[in-house]
This record gives sequence, C-alpha cells and structure tokens, in this order.
Amino acid sequence: MAVTYKSAGVNIDAGNELVKRLKKKLTKIGGFGGLFPVLDTKYNLVSSTDGVGTKLKLAFLANKHDTVGIDLVAMNVNDLICVGAKPLFFLDYFACGKLNVGQAEKVIKGIAKGCEISGSVLIGGETAEMPGFYKDGEYDLAGFSVGIIEKGKEITGKNIKDGDVVIGLPSSGAHSNGYSLIRKVFSEEELKKYSKQLLTPTKIYVKEVLAAIAKFNAKKQNITGIAHITGGSFYDKIERILPENARVIIEKNSWKVPEIFKIIQKKGNVLDKDIYRTLNMGVGMVLIVRPEAAVGVKRFFKGAKAIGYVKKAKKGVELI
Repeated sequence: MAVTYKSAGVNIDAGNELVKRLKKKLTKIGGFGGLFPVLDTKYNLVSSTDGVGTKLKLAFLANKHDTVGIDLVAMNVNDLICVGAKPLFFLDYFACGKLNVGQAEKVIKGIAKGCEISGSVLIGGETAEMPGFYKDGEYDLAGFSVGIIEKGKEITGKNIKDGDVVIGLPSSGAHSNGYSLIRKVFSEEELKKYSKQLLTPTKIYVKEVLAAIAKFNAKKQNITGIAHITGGSFYDKIERILPENARVIIEKNSWKVPEIFKIIQKKGNVLDKDIYRTLNMGVGMVLIVRPEAAVGVKRFFKGAKAIGYVKKAKKGVELI
C-alpha cells in the first residue's frame, strides 16, 4: 500500500484551506514573510515564525540535540530571504515537561549557531516547563525571526513571466519537513540506521541568496521570485509566489535526487505526486530568474541546476 503524507497524519490541503479562510479577513498573511512598514522610514520589517516539526522525534530517538536549533533558525530565516529581506534578530520558544539543563543547553547552542550562520542575533526567548504536557525527555521548539528590506525592493513574484528560468539550489538533506512521512515509512531500527543523514541540519541560504540579490537585482529585477521548498514542497510552495497566468514546469530529471529520498520513496511505495509534494528531493530553495540572467545565477551558486521554466498558462506547478 502506498504511503502518503496524509496517511502519515499530515493533511496539507486542510492547512491550505485554513490559510484561505483566514486570508478573507487577514489579507496580509499567506506569504513567506509578513511585511510591516516602519513609519517615516524607507524600510519594511519582515517576520516569520516556524518550528522543527516531528524531526524532533528523531532527535529524541538518536539522543542528538545539538543540530535541531540550526533547523529552527533555518526554517525561519530561509523564509525571510524569499522576499529579499536581511534577517536581523531571532527569538526562540523551548517547551518541555521537565527541564533537562544539559539537553536544553545543546539545543540553544544550536540556535545560536544558526543565528551566527544567518548573520542574525539571538536576542531572547522563553523556556516553559509544563509537567504532564510532554513525555519525559521530549520538548518542542518554535522560533520567530525579524528581518528588514527597503520598501519597493521586495521580491514578491508578481513580475514572474513566460520564459523565466527556474534555478534549484541543493538541499543538505530532508531539511525539516516531511518527517511524519519518513517516520511512517521507516521502522525505529531504520530511523537509527539513517539518523546521521536524516538529522543533518537544514541548510541556511541567507548569505549566498542575499549576495545574489545584490548582484543580479542591482539595476533591474533579474531574480523575480524565490520559494523555500518546505511543507507542500514543489507544488504548494512555488505556486504561492506565482502571479495569475504563470505556470511553472519542473523537469524531474534535471537534477540528481539524493539516494536517501529514493530509499524513502521505494520503501514506502510513495507515488511521485506525493513525494514531490512532501519532500524537497534534494532542492531546498528555488529562484525564478530572467532567461538572460539564468546562466550567471546558476554559476553563482555551488551545485545549482536549471530545473524548469515558466510558461503562460493556468497558474500552478507541473512536474514532468
């Protein structure tokens, strides 16, 4: 029987429906980062919030807590740069049933490391002990990141058009989404076997993406859209930034899918549509660029590949 993200307990469509309903009254939500104008200045603040998800279950199983903090920061700051914002500061929320000081210290050191990599500052957080709410030895994490961008320089996707090229940046692994499916597919023994690969922290793209924006968007907007490939993966995350009448075609054979994703798909008998809507398959960030800048942008990033293109058609994403 084929395993799906939904059968593993995660309903992406329900999450999308919630956002759709909320946007009827909260019209500014739904993007990768929320913009807030700083009055009497030329800047917008940009904010993001996220967690690590059930990847934490694997950290508990492997008793490895020094990298999930990097994941926490990455899941937030990688969203901020999708609009071109530079991360400024970060706050964390660490919740547990009974505080294990040594364990928490490892987690928070990871958060500090993630902030260092992303060029942001950890300015505070909250540690909450809630007896009876979490299993012994387990905890949950949430993070909150704030960045800044000059008004009018936001990358929103509204300028994406027919002929633009899709550039994929390599991931460091499964990053921090799809672990409910991974845990459904693998036995506990297999999770331990692959734990080193599966606990590799999410790649933080901040410095290289901001450098590319500075280089290629200095005179005109050559980078027209950026999508962080997380929950909903290629289908939902890329569609989020598309204007009407823009359709992205992703060519699955244009990059080499890392072996761990092939193992997951084969072991769980996961259909292509489901695996490419759940896991990043080796592509952690997507840039949509003007065709005349595509070669330069691709060469700018180590390991980047041209993985598709934009055509004028019904809004959406198609994998071929």
